[in-house]
Amino acid sequence: MILSEAREVVRSRPPLVITETRHGFVCASAGVDASNAKGEGTVILLPVDPDASARRLRERLAELTGIAPAVVVSDSFGRAWRTGTTDIAIGVAGMAPIRDLRGGLDSQGYELESTLIAVADEVAGAAELVMGKVNGVPAAIVRGADPPPGDGGAHELAMPRERDLFR
Repeated sequence: MILSEAREVVRSRPPLVITETRHGFVCASAGVDASNAKGEGTVILLPVDPDASARRLRERLAELTGIAPAVVVSDSFGRAWRTGTTDIAIGVAGMAPIRDLRGGLDSQGYELESTLIAVADEVAGAAELVMGKVNGVPAAIVRGADPPPGDGGAHELAMPRERDLFR
């Protein structure tokens, strides 16, 4: 199942397999997950198009409430340089996923040359804190995040291959 969900195997040290998914996410086991799956031998796969899933959720919320909030679809991911998992955005609608601060000034007056804030990932992590990994809570409202305007996608958060120091 992992290989069928992977575009490329990046590293393997059995039983661990790091892959790039068709979405461009570099993650363990191509996002194939048995945790929280209902029933023995059942796994959960990443959505085929997580950004489209986020757009559909946003549209349905607008139909039901008259409000079209930004929507972040998330999943737990490990990071090569950190222990533990955190939720990251795998789908985004109704906001730009990145706040670009390049060209602005820091608190000391120095020009920011490379600062891109992964706001959608930060929202995903904040939401996971209140949803909990094992609590079965499917959604959270994050207030006060002030996401950047726009309508980008989570694919913008994937590290371009030419800048990926781990491959």
